[in-house]
Order: sequence, then C-alpha cells, then structure tokens
Amino acid sequence: MSSTPAPWSQEEFEAKLRGRSTSYHIHHPFHVMMAAGTLTRAQLQGWVANRFYYQISIPIKDAAILSNCDDREIRREWIQRILDHDGYHIGGIDDPGGIEAWIRLGEAVGLSRDDVTSLRYLAPAARFAVDAYVNFARRQPWQEAVASSLTELFAPHIHQQRIDTWPTQYPWVDAAGLHYFKQRLTQARRDVEHGLRFTLDYFSQTRALQERALEILQFKLDVLWALADAIMLSQCEIEIKGPKAKVAP
Repeated sequence: MSSTPAPWSQEEFEAKLRGRSTSYHIHHPFHVMMAAGTLTRAQLQGWVANRFYYQISIPIKDAAILSNCDDREIRREWIQRILDHDGYHIGGIDDPGGIEAWIRLGEAVGLSRDDVTSLRYLAPAARFAVDAYVNFARRQPWQEAVASSLTELFAPHIHQQRIDTWPTQYPWVDAAGLHYFKQRLTQARRDVEHGLRFTLDYFSQTRALQERALEILQFKLDVLWALADAIMLSQCEIEIKGPKAKVAP
C-alpha cells in the first residue's frame, strides 16, 4: 500500500490556493492605513513612487517566462500581459499601457514624471523584493513562474477598494489617476482565468506538485508583503529625517 498521498481534487486544490488570500498584502498595516485614509500625502506619494519599480518589472518578468516556455499556446496568451503594461500601437489602436497609467497616477498624487521614472525615491529593500521575483521567473521552470502569478486571484479586490475609497479618503488625488486600477479590474480577472486553469491542470498531477504550487504562491505573497514592509519603513525614515526629506510638500 502506497504511503504517497493522493492529489487533492481540482476543487480542493483551488480552494487551498484561494485560501492563501489571508496572506495577501491587502492585510498589511500600510494597506490597511491606505484604505482607512490615514496615510499622509508623502506616504501615499512614496508608495506610488516605490511601486513603480514593480510596475516596470512586470513585463520583464513576463518576458522571462516567455523565454523559458516551450508551449506555443501558453506564449500566445501570456504575451498579452506584456502588451498590457508596455502598451502598443497596432492596427490604428494606441494603448499607452499600464506603466504609463502608473506614471499618470504619480502625477495625480502630486509627483512629477521625473520623480516617478527616475526611481530616486526607490527604497533598496523594495528593489530587492521585486528583483527576487524577477529572478525567480528567470531561473525557475516556466510552469512554476506561471503559478507565482496567482496573487492576481486577490488583486481585483484591492483595486476596487482603491477605486471606492480614494475619492473620499484622498480627495486631493486627481481622479483621472485611478485609471490604472480600473483597467486592471478587467485585465487581472482575464489573466487569473488563464493562469489558474493552467496551474490546476499541470500541478494536479501529484500531491507533491500541488503542495509545491502552494509554496510558490506563498513566495509571491511574501514578496508583495516584503515590498509593503520596505515602503512603510522607508516612509518612517522620511518622517524621522524631517520634512525636508519628504517626497513632496
């Protein structure tokens, strides 16, 4: 009699993946403060400035997945993620993409384009966390990198939260800057449908693979949590050093 546990059903496996939502950074103290409207102007600006590094790293991460992937059908779907962030001009349709939308979010909170794109306010620990994720996508099997994307299961909630709360909690933010969050509502749901379908099929071959997928998802959740830690701590340093060190007046 084999002692190897049988794989969970796909329904059980999906429930376990979704159950990791308790580790999503929506529960991080910094994001709780953001939703409650208690961040200062400098703190919100610092978050936007630091998260820009994550935004520009997403298409690099996705390109790494494509470079490792030998499945044409996966590549045909996955490439849309790069276009979503980098933008495109195809057949007369001009989409500036998510990176440009994030720069406009920066402008909406009172930063200049150069403040955002220069990365001058990027905390070293934030860079380290994001680079760890990109390096994971480069070095691990592409199937594992696909599974790491499943934090998108939880993303629509946090995007909707910002859309709902920022106009009242941060009325000084130009509402046009919320376009990034609005477009990601649709894009994230589409992306997770593809990534989840693949993960449920591929990793359900054995219990060991399913448990590995859960470990990978937790790794990505930890990256996002560490990124929030880095941003929050960098803002504490700004306050300690005094108002002259703030991102913007």
